[in-house]
Amino acid sequence: MKVAIVVQRYGADISGGAELHARYVAEHLARHVAVEVLTTCASDYITWRNERPEGVASVNGVPVRRFPVARERVPKEFGDWSARVFDEAHSVGDELAWLEAEGPTSPALVQYIQSHAGDYDFFVFFSFRYYHAFHGARAAAGKAILVPTAERDGALGLSLFPPVFRGVRAIMYNSWEERALISAVSGNADVPGVVVGVGSDIPEQTNPARFRQKFGLRDRFAIYVGRIDENKGCKELFEFFEHYSSALVDGLHLVLIGTPVIEIPKHPRIHHLGFVTDEDKFDAIAASELLIMPSYFESLSMVALEAWALGKPVLANAACDVLHGQCLRSNAGLFYSGFQEFFETLRTLDGNSSLAAALGQNGHAYFQRHYTWPVIERKYTDMLDRLKREPATRVMESLPGWWARRRRVLEPASAVVARLPRGAVKEPASAGAEGRSRMDEPKPARVGGGDRRPPAGEARPLSERRGGPRRDAREDRPAKPGARPADAPVAAARDRQPSPDRQSPAPKGDRGRRRPFRGRRRAPGGR
Repeated sequence: MKVAIVVQRYGADISGGAELHARYVAEHLARHVAVEVLTTCASDYITWRNERPEGVASVNGVPVRRFPVARERVPKEFGDWSARVFDEAHSVGDELAWLEAEGPTSPALVQYIQSHAGDYDFFVFFSFRYYHAFHGARAAAGKAILVPTAERDGALGLSLFPPVFRGVRAIMYNSWEERALISAVSGNADVPGVVVGVGSDIPEQTNPARFRQKFGLRDRFAIYVGRIDENKGCKELFEFFEHYSSALVDGLHLVLIGTPVIEIPKHPRIHHLGFVTDEDKFDAIAASELLIMPSYFESLSMVALEAWALGKPVLANAACDVLHGQCLRSNAGLFYSGFQEFFETLRTLDGNSSLAAALGQNGHAYFQRHYTWPVIERKYTDMLDRLKREPATRVMESLPGWWARRRRVLEPASAVVARLPRGAVKEPASAGAEGRSRMDEPKPARVGGGDRRPPAGEARPLSERRGGPRRDAREDRPAKPGARPADAPVAAARDRQPSPDRQSPAPKGDRGRRRPFRGRRRAPGGR
């Protein structure tokens, strides 16, 4: 069996996101079937400039075939098209123009897929929202497997994508929340699918002492790993952490690993290490007390899985349904909505070593059940074997004709996303136990009231929308979940009764209820 992994960019030097996910899958799937990667010559995801040579090369023993990008991305053009399709009435033609402006636009890659479809048994397309996945899946629909890496953003509300979600042979989801979103927007319940995620090459041994000595860190710390960007919740994290530090004399430090896109505060307890090797990253996580994940939008957090694999608890932003759901299903993390809960949960994990250890042990067990490479590989090979046995009977829906593409009758994509269900998803008891591959798992239930929303469907013409005032997309911020984990270790964190004579300070603009706290409070005017 020969399988093509199709992804927007590829290389051993790309250290995160869907591209790293694709490389991990390619390298591990190559143990079972013949694998070739089809990708572009781009290295930079901002410009998609051709920087790698066209043709066939080898990356970690996997053949990689690269195709040129026809045009670089122009940020202003892409921003203008995004504003139109996300926030205004628009046409299918507008959405196609947005897709081309987003890039990486590589007609040569799509043409190769179309003309060489017979050379491969299946094509595994990563990241639904990009040019290669949309046009490539249409060019080889009878052999297309999609790894969507979808988040709750405007692209999910475009009318282009539901036909793709319904027309591919199978979908490999990153999380139960991602599956629920795609099911709600496309009604693709009859498409074979499995929640897989991705594994990670966790070292057998780590050396926290080596890390501390190398980087001169003696204090206890929480860690953040990833792109340091406002879109990843880092601006809010910095604000919350500075107020946390101003309240406690003996609080944790914060170590940052990753490339900064925003300015990092100059603070004695915040330490930015930049880009580090995998060895340093895993040693750093092992040396930390916990991982903080402040992001509002994720399809899967690989670094949270890595922290759990190393037995570390996670503190996550509850506004991200995926992170919220991972903490609930693993019973290996706490989560927060607003500064008050950030303060209390961080202080609790810092001050209760038994709780932190219990959550870390739960996380390690969760990783072993669901995310070790034998588990991930088995889910992929089971799906490939199933699709090889079954005939390809599903037909990809055609795009509208010339005239229909130009009618601006589609509602803003942000309005479609606003109707999608929210909240963490409870994994069905019969799904994925001990790593067994479960095809077509039963539909999971939402927790925290998310299932009260009606099914969203896909983008509707404006003439079919119900009356009433139009909602501003800016009002559709992630809802603050009311539910909290009910299992013992998490309940223990909520049951801690702080001293009644002190209260934690709220940052400017935080109107939440003040809560009392314990700990060594910083004296007025102290540093």
